[in-house]
Parts: sequence; C-alpha cells; structure tokens
Amino acid sequence: MADTDGGVVTSDSDALDGSERRQLDIVRRWGTIGALLLAVGSLGGGATPIYNPLNGVPVLGLLGRMPSVAMGVVWTGIFMIVSAWLVLGRFVRPGRPRLASRSQLDRTLLMWTVPLVFCVPMFSRDVYSYLAQSEIAARGLDPYELGPASALGVDHDLTRGVPNIWRETPAPYGPLFLAFGRVTSMITGDHVLPGVFVHRLLVLVGLGMIVWALPRLAARFGVPPVGALWLGALNPLVLFHIVIGVHNDGLALGLMLVGLELALRGLEPLRWSWVVLGATTIVLGAMVKIPAMAALGFLGVLLARKLGGSIRDLLKSAALMAVIAGVVVTVVCLATGFGFGWVETLNVASTVKSWMSPPTAIGFLGGGTGLLLGLGNHTEAMIGITRVLGQVVSVVIMIMLLWKSFRGRIKAMNGLGAGLGAVLVLGPVLQPWYVLWAMLPLATAVVGPRFRTFAMSVSAVIAIILPPTGSAFDGRAYTVPQAVAGAVITFGVVVLLSKNRIKPLLRRETV
Repeated sequence: MADTDGGVVTSDSDALDGSERRQLDIVRRWGTIGALLLAVGSLGGGATPIYNPLNGVPVLGLLGRMPSVAMGVVWTGIFMIVSAWLVLGRFVRPGRPRLASRSQLDRTLLMWTVPLVFCVPMFSRDVYSYLAQSEIAARGLDPYELGPASALGVDHDLTRGVPNIWRETPAPYGPLFLAFGRVTSMITGDHVLPGVFVHRLLVLVGLGMIVWALPRLAARFGVPPVGALWLGALNPLVLFHIVIGVHNDGLALGLMLVGLELALRGLEPLRWSWVVLGATTIVLGAMVKIPAMAALGFLGVLLARKLGGSIRDLLKSAALMAVIAGVVVTVVCLATGFGFGWVETLNVASTVKSWMSPPTAIGFLGGGTGLLLGLGNHTEAMIGITRVLGQVVSVVIMIMLLWKSFRGRIKAMNGLGAGLGAVLVLGPVLQPWYVLWAMLPLATAVVGPRFRTFAMSVSAVIAIILPPTGSAFDGRAYTVPQAVAGAVITFGVVVLLSKNRIKPLLRRETV
C-alpha cells in the first residue's frame, strides 16, 4: 500500500513467541505498579487543591503530612513507568523479526492509564486555571478580558487554586475549549475535585483520538503502527502531562491528528467531503490551542501535490484551506459567544520569563553580560529582541519545511513535526509537554534509529527531571533531594529483588 508521499507501508511482522510474551507481561506489570505508586503518592506529592478534602482523613490524609515520603513514592513510580516504557520499546523496534501486536499495546496502555485517572493533578497547576476560567465563562463574563481574581474575587475557592502569576491574566486558550469548560462548570459548579475529574475525562477523549489516529497515520507514511503508538500514546510525557497533568494539549493534538487522518482518506482517491471534514477538525483543534493550525498548511501541501503539484495548484489549495479556516473560526467564535477576544490573549504566556525557552535564555545572558560590562540593566529589552528574532526564525523554518514538503523532498508529517518543534522551541515560553507537539507527528513518519534513540532519550529525561507537584515546595528546598534519594534507593532495591525476572529483558538483542 502506498502512502500519500509515495512511501511503502511494510507488512506486519510475526507475533511475539511464548518467551517474549512472558517478558512483555513483566514489563506491563512493572509499569502498572509504577502507575499505582503514582496514584498513591499523588495524595501528598501532587498539586493538591488549596482546600484539600483529604486533610484529617485517616490513612488517606497521612501522605499529605509527609511531603518527602509522598514525593519519593511518586518518583519511584516515575522511575518504574519510564524504565518499563524504555524496555517496551524493544518489542516494537523497526527491523525486529517479531513485533508486539496492536492489541498488546492497547492493553498495556489501558493497564498503565487506568490508575493515573485517579491521581491528584501533578507536574502543573494549570487545571486549576482551567476551572477558574470555566467558571468565569459560566457566569456570563468574558474570560478574555478578566482574570480569575477580578472576575471571581481573590478569596474564591477556584481563584485560590490558580498560581499567583495567572490570577490577574485572561484566558490564553481557544473559544472551543472555554465552551467545553463552561459546560463543565455548569455541571460541577465551584467544586474543585469533580471539576478536575470532568476536565480529565475531556483530555482522555483527546487521548482516545490520539490512539485512533496515530497507527493509521503511521501506516500511511511507512512506519510500523505499534512503533508510533509506543513513541506517541504510551510516551511517559503523555501519561504524566496529558493524563495526570490534565493539559488541554491532549485534546488539541487529538483533534489535529484525527483531522489529518480524515483528510488523507480523501486524497486517495480525491474526495472533497473528506478533505473538508478533516480540515474542519484540524481548525477545531486550533480553537483549543492555536499550534494545531500548522497542520492545515501541510494538509494544503499534500492536496496541492494531489492536484498536480504546480504553483497554481498550491495557490488553489492554500485558498481553500484559508476559506475553511476562516469559516470554522468565525462559526466557533460566534456560536460560543466569546467572539474574537482570544486573538489578543495568545501572548499571555509570554509574561513568564523562563530559562527553558532558548530565546529567553539568550536574552537573560545578553542582559547579564551588559551588567558585567557596566552598560546598565537592559535585560527586558534583550529578552524582547531575542524573542522576536526567535519567532522570525521559526516562521522562516516553517515556510522552508512547507516548501520542501511541497517539492516532495520530505514527508509532510516530518515537516509538521519539525515545524511545530521549531515554533515551540523558539517561542517565548517552552514547557516540557510542548515536546509532544513535535513528537507525535514525527512518530508517524520517522523510522530511523537515530531519531528513535533521540526521541526516547529526550522523553525519558524530561519525564524524570520535572518535579511532580508543579509548585515551589513552599521554601522546603530539602524536599526534592530527599524524595529523589529515597526513590533511587527504593527503585534500586526493587531492581535487585527482581533481577532474576528482569534479567532476560536486559540482554542485548541481535537482529
């Protein structure tokens, strides 16, 4: 079967033999135990609500009074899930004579995900901002004009859960997401835990869309579907930051990938209804988070190649995508009642000046150099300049990738992943879960061992180094080193006790 860029989809490999199935079962259980530890440890090591209903509850409230122990349990679970995921990768490695089946990957994902559904939010407090912004919308106020403190009051339960830096800022998300949030708030009111759970169900719908789309897109672009599922849906960054962290990136990514798959179905043979449906779905993803709109450009490139590959075809395709985007955006903005205020709040996140963003880090270095040379403190100006330069460079890179995709020099999904990576890495703010915007498209189109090793290493490192609470530990600087030290010792003891069972998994494979 040929993909849309002329590649060839390989046939499925033979199923795992008996010994390999037993090894896979060990990997599954190892990761499931890690997920259970995360669920238990989150009771004291998570980003708990300001008014924690577990305080004072026998047994369940105990971990809340022992933050180092709770975070140690969480980090032990992190180590177990990440190590299980790394070993699982050997069963889906391209070129291997026998690969794990789709059903085996699905069951593994289910076993690792179910315990995480009941975790207290971790790694970020963004979900509490979602709840406050949803309540603002439910009250008929404009979340693009008012922040939680102004709209709800500083003493409101939902406002108190929002990090201080975001209490006065309007919502930076698309109107479709706030429309979902408004319904959520109408159902749960100002009750924090039910609100968190409903928002988690929403991102689980996004995860379901990712699981549906990834293997299908991978088959189109010549990548083993189970390999794409492993690197994409089973990635610890997805489990930690989409499922546990309740980030709406999961919903936006799911809509984007589903839209691409639907549209590609309309290219062989050309069926305009499928193309329009897919493009519409992509724009709906952008109405949750705007980076999803980049997929519309690469879909336009694929359509132009299908129409004949001339510049005229490219212009026709671009015009069609622009019309679809304009119509869908207008309908969503008017139907939700939020209007176009979201356009003015897209740069809200840039108020955070983090060293994780390369342009911001360069700006800090430039400002610091000026201070050392006695030229005065021009840090703010330097950060402004470097951020603008970073965005200009990212736009140039995106245009180059679109052109190369149009000329058939690279796969469109490779271009999309690389382009989103450039936009986010060179943007004013970079969060660990932003890596998924590049990782998931690339997982469907890149099969090379170097990329696989790089993506695997980056995912594992980021998954391990980010503290689970999403807070500053209230000045308790000793909490993190104590927790990490305890987790390392515990994990080491578990490995030693299980060495006879896991020894076959650590042997080097030969193909």
